[in-house]
Amino acid sequence: MKKRTVVVGGGLAGLSVAARLAKAGQDVTLLEKAPKLGGRAVTIPLKGFDFNFGAHAIYSRDSSYIRKLQKELQLNIGWVDFDPKKARYDLGHEMTEMPATLEGLYKTKVLPKGATKARFAIEVVKTVCLLERGEEGVSIGEWLKRSGKHQQVQDLMLTLASSNFFTQEPERIPSTVFFNYYQRLFRTSKAVSYIAGGWGSLVSELERVIVENGSKVMTKAKIERVLFDQGRVVGVETPDGVIEGDEFVFAVPPKELGKIFAETPLEHSIAPYLLHKPNNVLVYDIGLTQRIDTPYTYIYDKNARVFMTDISAYTPCTPEGGQLIQAVAYLKSEEVGDREHAAMRKEAIERLFDKHLPGWRDQLAAKRYTERAAAQEIKVEDDQQLMPVQFHACSNAYFAGDWVQGVGQLSELSFSSGYEVGERILRKDAGGIRLMSWAV
Repeated sequence: MKKRTVVVGGGLAGLSVAARLAKAGQDVTLLEKAPKLGGRAVTIPLKGFDFNFGAHAIYSRDSSYIRKLQKELQLNIGWVDFDPKKARYDLGHEMTEMPATLEGLYKTKVLPKGATKARFAIEVVKTVCLLERGEEGVSIGEWLKRSGKHQQVQDLMLTLASSNFFTQEPERIPSTVFFNYYQRLFRTSKAVSYIAGGWGSLVSELERVIVENGSKVMTKAKIERVLFDQGRVVGVETPDGVIEGDEFVFAVPPKELGKIFAETPLEHSIAPYLLHKPNNVLVYDIGLTQRIDTPYTYIYDKNARVFMTDISAYTPCTPEGGQLIQAVAYLKSEEVGDREHAAMRKEAIERLFDKHLPGWRDQLAAKRYTERAAAQEIKVEDDQQLMPVQFHACSNAYFAGDWVQGVGQLSELSFSSGYEVGERILRKDAGGIRLMSWAV
């Protein structure tokens, strides 16, 4: 009899776990409360434009977990790699190259020529060679202050972290997390990539693998509570009845976990993570009827901590001749929900559009403006900890998502935590088979 695994949540983490387990021969039931799969990673068509929700750049593609999934599951998705030669920092008075490559480091004006650039290059080498690891309980801001490194080198390291972690306060990132992240990123030859066709193409492919391998996908399936018996999960209750299984994967955000695990053996284990703040950003996307020529596809306003990306330069997502631009402003936690501050940041983005996309208002056909978009459900700062993949109190409940411990940040956490969940369930399955053969 096939092992029955129930996956709650049809976002990137839930889909990737379900697809892997279905491919391995398990009987998987994926439950998603929304009408569509994808969670925050969805592609929404609007007036002929495909707007991607969620942080959709993939970092370190050549060593990423999504690359592993693509090979294992034979996902039919294409890639478009970010071109660092078309990326610039806007310093206000001038534009300069991003130090994303050796050539960019040589040309950039963020650091003065000579010794300071050499110092930064040395920091990159030290990070790659694991000579710098940070210190537990110490933020990267504090660690850099103690290090005595040149101030401009410190500033650039924090600027890089701001854009990779989607944060207005990079100095609050734990130093150990900072160095773990850049040890991977500095080694890669594919620093930033986009999925051709956006999130929609990946979501469709993962769903295809699940269904083709005989497993089930149920949308509009809201979970009301988790049922336990003798310390194990035995089922999840929906308005249409109880769905039972052997293993259970929960790929839903902490606040939802708090509701469905209320008055269960895991209630107190989950409770601390409900207090953690998410990483919210302000998003302003514009769809233009006619492309406005610009030599750059990515511009980061260093002072305003705002970036804009020409998404349409990397993947088809517009009517013929159109252009889709995404702009993101990073927020401090206390700025989230402040309408006055949001209006100020929106104006800063529009000034960036005015500067680099002259005439955009005349070409505007569609837009999406969100003052409070979750880039990550638990913000990686100070003492905020990501959830573990499993708690000792329950051996058959697993957790996955960008709020769960794993490798990388943003969407990569969803894939890496989901991959680890799959490994644990498959190891348990294989271990049971080996024990049976030994018994014979």
